Amino acid sequence: MIELFVMVLLAVGALWFAFALIGLVFKVTFALVGGLFGLLAGMVGLLIGGVVLLMVAPFVLLALLPLCLPALLVVGLVWAIVHAARRKPAVAPQPSH
Repeated sequence: MIELFVMVLLAVGALWFAFALIGLVFKVTFALVGGLFGLLAGMVGLLIGGVVLLMVAPFVLLALLPLCLPALLVVGLVWAIVHAARRKPAVAPQPSH
């Protein structure tokens, strides 16, 4: 009787192990396929986001121009002062033949 019980437990354990392996194969397969689809969706999302950013960026810059205009004027004034204060390089005398 004990031998029959052990054989039944071994059979049930073997079936359990086989179904667990089948489940593991399904889990790994669907995880890999799902991961690939996730990566593909992420790349498509980045592409679409980049295209939308390229289309919207000029309008955003134009909308922010009044906010940035004082800073741009200060930068332009500093550049003009530095450019005007820079001394011209001395020209070496040309040797005459």
